[in-house]
Order: sequence, then structure tokens, then C-alpha cells
Amino acid sequence: MKEKIFLIDGSALAYRSYFAFLRSPLINSKGENVSAVYGFLNALRSLIEQESPQYLLIAFDTGSPTFRHEQYPAYKATREKMPTELSGQLPRIDQLLDAFNICVIKKDGVEADDVIGTLAVKAAAEGHDVFIVTGDKDFMQLVNDKIKIYDIRTISGETDIIDREKVKEKFGVYPENVTDVLALTGDSSDNVPGVPQIGPKTALKLLENKKSLEELLASIDTVQPERIRQKLADNINYALISKQLVTIKTDVGLPVSIDDMALKEPDTQKLASFYRDMEFTKFLNELTVSIPKEHPVMYTLVDTAELFTVFFSRLSKSTFFVFDTETDSVNPLTAKLVGMSFAFEEYEAFYIPSSVSSAPEQRDLFSIEETSLFETVLHSIKPILENPEIKKCGHNIKYDSMVLKKYGISLNGVYFDTMIASYLLRPTIRHHNLDAVSLFYLNFKKTPTSDLIGSGKNQITMDKVDIQKVSSYACEDADITLRLHNTLRPMLENAGLLTLFESVEIPLIEVLTAMELEGISVDVPFLKAMSDELQKNIIKTEQEIYTLAGEEFNIKSPQQICAVLFDKLAIHKQLNIKLRKTKTGYKTDVEVLESLAEHPLPRLIIEYRQLTKLKSTYVDTLPELLNPITHRLHTSFNQTITATGRLSSSDPNLQNIPVRTELGKRIRQAFVASAPDKKLVAADYSQIELRLLAHLSQDKTLLDSFRHHHDIHTMTASLIFDVPIGLVSPELRYKAKAINFGIIYGMGQAKLARETGISQKEAKEFIQAYFEKYPGVKQYIDDTLEKARKDGYVNTMLNRKREIPEIHSESSMIRSNAENIAVNTPLQGTCADLIKLAMIDIYKKFRLGRYNSKMLLQIHDELLFEVPDCEINSVIPIIKSSMENAIKLDVPIEVKIHAGTNWMEV
Repeated sequence: MKEKIFLIDGSALAYRSYFAFLRSPLINSKGENVSAVYGFLNALRSLIEQESPQYLLIAFDTGSPTFRHEQYPAYKATREKMPTELSGQLPRIDQLLDAFNICVIKKDGVEADDVIGTLAVKAAAEGHDVFIVTGDKDFMQLVNDKIKIYDIRTISGETDIIDREKVKEKFGVYPENVTDVLALTGDSSDNVPGVPQIGPKTALKLLENKKSLEELLASIDTVQPERIRQKLADNINYALISKQLVTIKTDVGLPVSIDDMALKEPDTQKLASFYRDMEFTKFLNELTVSIPKEHPVMYTLVDTAELFTVFFSRLSKSTFFVFDTETDSVNPLTAKLVGMSFAFEEYEAFYIPSSVSSAPEQRDLFSIEETSLFETVLHSIKPILENPEIKKCGHNIKYDSMVLKKYGISLNGVYFDTMIASYLLRPTIRHHNLDAVSLFYLNFKKTPTSDLIGSGKNQITMDKVDIQKVSSYACEDADITLRLHNTLRPMLENAGLLTLFESVEIPLIEVLTAMELEGISVDVPFLKAMSDELQKNIIKTEQEIYTLAGEEFNIKSPQQICAVLFDKLAIHKQLNIKLRKTKTGYKTDVEVLESLAEHPLPRLIIEYRQLTKLKSTYVDTLPELLNPITHRLHTSFNQTITATGRLSSSDPNLQNIPVRTELGKRIRQAFVASAPDKKLVAADYSQIELRLLAHLSQDKTLLDSFRHHHDIHTMTASLIFDVPIGLVSPELRYKAKAINFGIIYGMGQAKLARETGISQKEAKEFIQAYFEKYPGVKQYIDDTLEKARKDGYVNTMLNRKREIPEIHSESSMIRSNAENIAVNTPLQGTCADLIKLAMIDIYKKFRLGRYNSKMLLQIHDELLFEVPDCEINSVIPIIKSSMENAIKLDVPIEVKIHAGTNWMEV
């Protein structure tokens, strides 16, 4: 039986992979652009997984001149040089293919097309089915009953098999006439001349009823119209040379046989090393690779009284240990303990289960009833877990702390969290779970949780898994966490991050644990009434839209909106507004609709979208998320998500409750104090990033403005627009505010013009005027960018670091975005550090003063508290002082504080 053979056009696939990610390239932490490598790998994996080929070869161009250059020296002369960021990735692709053990051919004097053409024709002649993996149309000339094109998409992995009929469908002719068409039309990408002014339609018409280009030229006198006949007559030589140039050679001498193309097993050790080097964590996680055991491990299931005595003796003598909890849920508020693992030395660990299911004579821990066994264990270890003098380490220890709190244990002495340590060292990396971190830093592929509990519909909970398997898994987690601690702590110290880690991130864990456990009260009846009101407004808006449209349609469908606005009503033409059309038609996003808002229909569609989003995302959803026991809403605050150091909120995200519209603001009215004798208190930093800008830039005018408590936006308007302070209008102040904040976020003249409704010329002049009035800010931006280019990173006042390898990108768009990040990160990151320090200080003072007031939420520059009426006069000065003095600046920090019965009031 003859096998399928896959021949890959490696050069074309590398180009396609690179350009697929051009607008959003993949950059690893070393600053390497790995987009082409990733796309190439994705396509290769997709092909192997879908087709399971037994024979596979990849051909590449060598870059040296070929026989075509001898035939026509101008061949490919106009083609742009390969981008440096792509050519730099080709050696990496070679490494990848070496690890995959794939047959690769590069031959001087010919192109990859000729190598593939020769092998394809040879294999087809031997009866094999050949698939040429490419997106290059030139290969369509080779298609026949045995040879087909296999067009693969590098990101999606989708494929398109092109046979003879599809060649006819795509090209207008069958494969045997593809070179004739190309000879007439030429190919601008390869500088193949063709015949001037003959395009695809004319070429097809000329070749109608002709077997070849040669037959057409032989009967040139019959060609009509005269203009085309003359063009052909004048360019016969060009047509003939063009056909030679586009014809793929099928007789190249090659030192390879079909047997050489047999697909071998990849070298998993090389592949693992490559993935790790490239930081392809997803692929590394999926790779089954036998990592040599460096050291035998001793993992102990503590299931007898004797073993517990041994374990407890070790625990009691320890001044530092690692622990981890195993539970039946990822939600710490509902999770039940399945067991706990502990590690004191590398390569050894203990696991204590919450229950045992083996024979009693073998599982006689404490010789007591199983139901109270674990409670006794917890009672024994509780003093140690609560002892602040004994150092504890974990991975995402906030979760463990919250779980233990449910069992009456208040964890103290938190000393190290390997998840946070990994994040500080690599803040731009998305995943810091134990699997990813152990792979990256220890080259250790730990047992995935899914190996124990499965996934999808068949997933079970950890308490249903065999106890021996859980013990091995849990002990490995504790052991690996200890090894990570021993690796990461010196790295933090060497990077100058240990102080930030110990003074900010670690103390914050206790604060966030308390906030998440506390939750916030929600007025459910209010949300129900608001939902009813929104529904009425939605129906009313729907009907108004249908009336203006003259028909009913699905308002949630962009395609149907497009059909009504642009095809039927042509609103853009009515308003004389030019819109850019994409391959799928006009866009209907909010920016486009706002540009058409002079017409009532687009305006109503915007309103409809706002109403339906508020209802579905917030008003109807929030009541469903209340904890059934506490009847409060509990969010999770994440320390390891944002690259700037800001906290993020999830499940649900309470940091993005709308505030820009009146309806959005009303949702905040549903967040209430839990009792009539309590208030919600909001404390918000005033213009904190601009104050930090004044401090870091040391701009004299900016410093003086804040020191004299001037309104900074009015002051900026006065300086830029040359208007006395007392005559600054609200409109000018608004423009100045846009410039003030725009400078921080790298806003260019185009965006400033769009946001303020002025021309780009005016926007450019305003920005120039800003830097003339605030020269210190310009100097600060220049110095920051110079440092970022020199060091490859920027840092906050507390030395939080963010690497920005993209700042050296060849792409102006990518480089510009990196420069904006470089300027903004020290400001936004220092702001994040500032409020974290304030939270830690407030939390300590609340505990020291035995106040019943609670910190509930952090919304970037704002803190929300629940305070008993009797404590308001005492705690507001504490909040204000802690926030205003967390970091000393050369300008005063101002905090605005308001109290009310609900969040909207404050």
C-alpha cells in the first residue's frame, strides 16, 4: 500500500507565520520575537496530529542566486529584504525541526519550489499520494490526481485541500495552464515581468480555447482587440521568459530518497529544552518527556499514630516549613480539606489525609473514630500554624490561608509565596501556577491535577481519588514548592526585589485574605427592581430601533446591523462619512456607531447595547453570585496578573463596575452597608499619577502647582492656551485634562484630537505647548526611554521591575507601544505599590485599635470600607493618614473621603 507524503514549503510557512502575528507579535522574556517559530510549530503540530503522516519533508530556500537569476537577472529584484526579526528566527526553526527529527533540504542554485516539485513528481510516479503544504499559488501547476495542495493556516490550524477542480475554481484554468496564465500576468512579488497591462481576466480570455501560451503566440494575428494584440506582439520574449521563470523544475538532482522522508519520533529531551528556551509553556506542559530523576524522593503518607508522631516531631522542631492544602474545590469559601502536605527538606514530604478508607488495622491513626481524626490533627498543628515566629511557605498561600480560616486556624508567619516570587521575577508572563513555574525554574514536569481528577464532564473531586495517589501528588507539590523557594529567594535578592517582596507583597496576603473572606453586602431587591426597569427600557428602545429601521432584525447581530445601517439605509453616505470596509464588511463597534451618532438609529443601537450589557453582566448576574452561607458577594483579588503590580479582581470583577453613565453608576447603589448602624466609606487618591509624575520628573511648574493646591487641569489650560486662570472655561479645562492624562498614557496627536474634538494639527500644537510649559516632564520621558533602551526594563520607586524587550523592535507600531509602557509603568506601578502599602498600614492599625471597621474593596486608586457609625470619627483620620503617608513625595498626596449608606453615595 502506497503512503501519503507531505512536502512542506518551509520558507513560505515561516513567512506566513511571521506576518500572522505582525500586529501582535509574541515576545518572550529574553526579548526574542518568537512569532514565526510559534506559528511554524503550531502548523506543524496541527498537520502531524490531523494527518499522522508517515513521510514528511520540509524544504527551504537557501537565499543564494538560482538558475532563474541567470535567465533573468532582475528576478526577485524588487522583493523587499527579509525582515531581520524573521531571519533571526530561522535558526530557531532549524533547532525545532532538528528536535522533531524531520528531514530538511536546502539546495543552492534552485528554490524550495523546485526541490518540492521534483520530489512530488517522483513520489507520485511511484504511486504515492502527495500533499504539498503551502499557500503559494505557483504550486497549483503541479496538481494532478496524485498531487494536491494542502493549505494550512498557522494560527487556526484550519486546512484547505486543493485538487484539480479547486485549481480551476481559484485560478480559472486547470493546473496544466497555470504557468500560461502567470506568464501573461506576471508576478510582481517575484518581479516576473509578464505582458504589461494584461491582468488575470484578460489572460483567461486570451487562453480560452488555447492549449498553451505557445499556441496563443502562434496565432497572435487573430487576437482582439488591437491594443492587446500589439502588447503581446511587443512582449513575446517577456511572456516566454516569464513562463520559464514560473515553471517549477521537476528534475533536480537530490541526495534524498522517499525512505529518508520517513517521519521519526521526536527527541523529547531536545524538544523539552527547546520549548523551555522559547518559553512555550503550553507545548511544554503537553509534552510527555521523561525528565531524569535527580534524586530519590521519600514521600510519606501519615496514616498511623506512629507516623504522625514522627511527623509532628519534625514539625514541632521546625523554624521554617512548606505546606499545601488539598481540597475538593478551587473556591476557598466552599472548599473542604481533603488533606495537608508538609516539606522540611528537599526530596521528602509528608501527607496527612482528612480521612482514610483502607482496613482499620492498617489505618489506625490515633485509634479513634475517623470523623474526628482530622479535627484532632488540626488541633495539634494549629498552634504551629498560628505561631508568627515559625516561617511558612506555600504556592498561592492565600488560598490555603482562607481554607484554614474555615477550620478555625488563623495562619501567621507567612514568609514566602513561590507564585508571587515567580511573578515579581517575570511580571509579564501570564501563568505562574505550580506546573508552569516548576517547569521553568526547575525543569521539573510535575503531575498534573487532571491526572488525578480528570477533566470536563468526567471530572471528580480530590476526595474521591485513591489516597495513595493523592499522597504522592500532594507530597510532590510541597517538595517542589520547597525547591522553588530555595531557587527563587536568591534570585529575588540578586534582582533587588526582596525588599518589595517582603515589605509589600507578603504582608498584603493577610490583608487580601481578610477582605475576600469579609465580602460585601448587596441589595438584591434593588437589583431586581432595576432589572425590571432595564427590561422595559430595552423593549422600548427595541421598538424605536425597528421603527427607524423600517423592519425588525436581530440587534445583537453585527451582520444584520450592517445590512440595515449600510446596505439598506446607507447612513454613512447620508452623513458623508467615509468608513473603512473590511473583508467581512463594515464594522459596527462603538467607535463606528459613535461616528454616525448624528443619525438617531446608531445612537439607539449604542443605547440598546449599554442597556442589555448592564442587565446581563451586572444587574441579573450579581444576585446569583452571592455566597449561600454569608449572603454576601466575595471577589478574589489577584496579585500575579498585571504587569504593573496593580491588583486585579475576579469572580466577580468588582473593579469594573460602570461609573461613566448614570445608569452604570446606579449599580453601585446596590452595594450597601450590612446594617443600619454602619456606613460605607470610600477613600480615593486625588490625581495620584500626576502627583507621582511631578515627583519623578521634578518639573518645577508641576511641583509648584501641587504644592500650592492649584487645580492642575485649570493650571495646565491656563499655561497651554495662554488664558488667565480665572477665565479658563470648562471646555478648555476638559482639553487640558485630556492632555495631562494623555501624556502619562502616551496619547498621540490622533487620539487626543479624537477625544477632544479638535484637529490633529491643533492636538500636535497642544502637546508641543505642554512640553514647553512642563520641560521637566519632557526630560523625564526622554530619560525613562533612554534607560529602558539601555537596561531593557523600567522600575517603580519601590524597585518593582518590568522588562520591555519590545522597545528594540523593528516595527514602529510595536516599538511605540513599548515606549508608552516604559513611560507609564513607573507611574502606574508606583501608584500600585503606594496603595498596597496604605492597605497594609490601615489593616494593622484597625487590628491594633481593635476596630470593627473592615476594608472591603480596592478599586485601583480607591479603597472601600464598612465602618460602624460609632467608629467613623476615629477611623477616617487613620485611613487618610495611612494613604497620604504611605510613600513620601515632594508634593502633598491628597485623599478624598466620603461616607454613605451605599457605594453610589460615596
